[in-house]
Amino acid sequence: MGEKEKTLVTPLLPLRGLLIFPTMVLHLDVGREKSVHALERAMLEEETIFLAAQKEVDLDQPTEEEIHRVGTVAKVNQMMKLPNGTMRVLVEGLYRAEIIRFVEDEKQFIVEIEERPDEHGTKNEEEALMRALLEQFEQYIKVSKKIGQETLATLTDIKEPGRMADIITSHLSLRLEDKQEILEMLDVKERLRHIITIITNEREVLDLEKKIGQRVKQSVEKTQKEYYLREQMKAIQKELGDRDGKSGEIEQFREDIKKSDMTDHMKEIAEKELNRYERVPQSSAESSVIRNYLEWLIALPWKKQTEDNLDIPHAEETLDADHYGLEKVKERILEYLAVQKLTNSLKGPILCLAGPPGVGKTSLATSIGKAINRKFVRISLGGVRDEAEIRGHRRTYVGAMPGRIMQGMRRAGTTNPIVLLDEIDKMSNDFRGDPSSAMLEVLDPEQNSTFSDHFIEETYDLSNVMFIATANNLGSIPGPLLDRMEIISIAGYTEVEKLHIAKEHLLPKQIKENGLKKGNIILKDEALQHIVRRYTREAGVRGLERELAAVCRKVARIIVSEDKKRITVTEKKVEELLGRPRFRYGLMEEENQVGAATGLAYTTAGGDTLSIEVSLSPGKGKLTLTGKLGDVMKESAQAAFSYIRSNAEELGVDPAFHEQYDIHIHVPEGATPKDGPSAGITIATALTSALTGRPVRKEVGMTGEITLRGRVLPIGGLKEKSLSAHRAGISTILFPADNDRDLEDIPDTIKQDMTFIKVSHLDEVLKYALVEDKYESN
Repeated sequence: MGEKEKTLVTPLLPLRGLLIFPTMVLHLDVGREKSVHALERAMLEEETIFLAAQKEVDLDQPTEEEIHRVGTVAKVNQMMKLPNGTMRVLVEGLYRAEIIRFVEDEKQFIVEIEERPDEHGTKNEEEALMRALLEQFEQYIKVSKKIGQETLATLTDIKEPGRMADIITSHLSLRLEDKQEILEMLDVKERLRHIITIITNEREVLDLEKKIGQRVKQSVEKTQKEYYLREQMKAIQKELGDRDGKSGEIEQFREDIKKSDMTDHMKEIAEKELNRYERVPQSSAESSVIRNYLEWLIALPWKKQTEDNLDIPHAEETLDADHYGLEKVKERILEYLAVQKLTNSLKGPILCLAGPPGVGKTSLATSIGKAINRKFVRISLGGVRDEAEIRGHRRTYVGAMPGRIMQGMRRAGTTNPIVLLDEIDKMSNDFRGDPSSAMLEVLDPEQNSTFSDHFIEETYDLSNVMFIATANNLGSIPGPLLDRMEIISIAGYTEVEKLHIAKEHLLPKQIKENGLKKGNIILKDEALQHIVRRYTREAGVRGLERELAAVCRKVARIIVSEDKKRITVTEKKVEELLGRPRFRYGLMEEENQVGAATGLAYTTAGGDTLSIEVSLSPGKGKLTLTGKLGDVMKESAQAAFSYIRSNAEELGVDPAFHEQYDIHIHVPEGATPKDGPSAGITIATALTSALTGRPVRKEVGMTGEITLRGRVLPIGGLKEKSLSAHRAGISTILFPADNDRDLEDIPDTIKQDMTFIKVSHLDEVLKYALVEDKYESN
């Protein structure tokens, strides 16, 4: 290292995917224009050239930064021009060098380089490393069989450790980056150690390859042996006459497993079960169990998917064509499609359509499937009380089969259907388990990608399934299960919506189903309105459809018996066909009443009106409650009674009323159970009216919970209650001020016909509900 390294200005030849060490002799084909010029200059001058590797192999015109700085100075021994225009040269590596700077030249790369000689340590240490390297290389040659023994013979004569390291490196199958790293190692000891490490690792890899090769060979031999034995078995069975028996079935199973879209893991399990089936006698009970299991594994979809139709306008058009109204549900489905279109992948949402019977929950789910082009499967959960109905039975039981979820997936035939879980609130539980708890895993987006069915025994991915549940009463669904679903409430339809649905959907359907043609029946609008008002009282349209079916049947009979071609159904004709009206349109009182107030209730069948009556009789303040009331409603009556007692003077009530009268509070329709806190202000109003003699306004309906201080607390189901009040002909609704946000959900047609008044205290309720003067005319 004491001598100054020599510098040299020489042409540069960049190498692609190649690297030359000192003492190496190699043929190169050169075709790039700059490289050809560099070679020509080298031949004209000193016949030496600097060879350095490119950092990126694919670059055709590398820049200065894209060429490694350390390379090899080589002598050009021979140059020959080939017919295709390229130059073939024979070069011999001389010594390592490093680029100091690039000399500007447009025709070729010219560089100033400085020699980088080997850095030596102690002779004994280098000698020991050389011997270790030779020994490792000899073992490598034996395992590799790609390098001849003559190479080893030439190495034994080399005494220079650096040269030996370079020659051995040139024979190893290393990446270009690894060879460049060795080329840049000037310390000979470090270079020898590094190459020993590389050869040791390569030997380990080759040993592993050899072991794998032997295993593959054994596996092939085993497969060939099994094939030979099976062919023998087939021949024996044919001789015995079992031509279309179990052997044919096994082959069919084997073929079906190969063709199925099972994962590799599931195919291994299926093959293992098939081998068991082959060994088990056909008369054995286990044989039919395994056979059933294999049929299920083959029939289930594991990868197959349908492609969603993500055309938002088309989906909106389909939903609007099938259903009138239900804007919130449609909006949620279109949001889901829009997000899926943007992200290209989305876990299936878990929606719960909650509402009274007949509002179209089930048919809406069918329309969603049609709109987005997915398979549709309906699973009825009404009355399910066995956990195995959801999770499946274990195969040890007689008659074992998968649960309803896996049965639904088999019917769908794809891994991304729409699965309707109908009547999820009707699930029960008993000693056989709690099916609602088993549903927790199915309806959890974080867990259902690894759903486990007891019969299948392997995890199944449900994360691409779009689950839609329906329920009438959310109160009967366990909290943890309810928490996993997105609740979309469908309150019911207004009269205007019912008329639209009847004209656009129900009537055309019933005309077709009853064998009529469009011209056979003309149903006037006033007749249709008469049916809605006087023959049905419901949140949905199921009863309306039944009445329209009855009209169509009776018209069909007239057409057939009287040979008429067209029947016009007027309001008067409706009563001829359907009989006397079943309901009185508008249940509100015909005149202002003392001690009778109209409340608004929310039931599983939608909203309803509730008449509350109070009568006074001489006595000692005994409070009697009748009408099959629940505990909460009884407590509301007690709270109203206590408030009136404590505020008697302000309300204009005799403070000693409780010592003079027995009070009887009755809610008609005693056969129907009634409960809930929202009748609080209605009971208080009726009680105040009875005690003061001031009549309650007939057009006013009210809902709200009352406290002992007279505050009005918020309630649920304002939309449903408003619809029922509208049906009953009530024009004014008193509701809690905290329910102001729920006004957005009430249809505009209802808001136009009715007055909504916010109240926060009982004083406000009495101000609007009671007639100012007890003698005021009705």
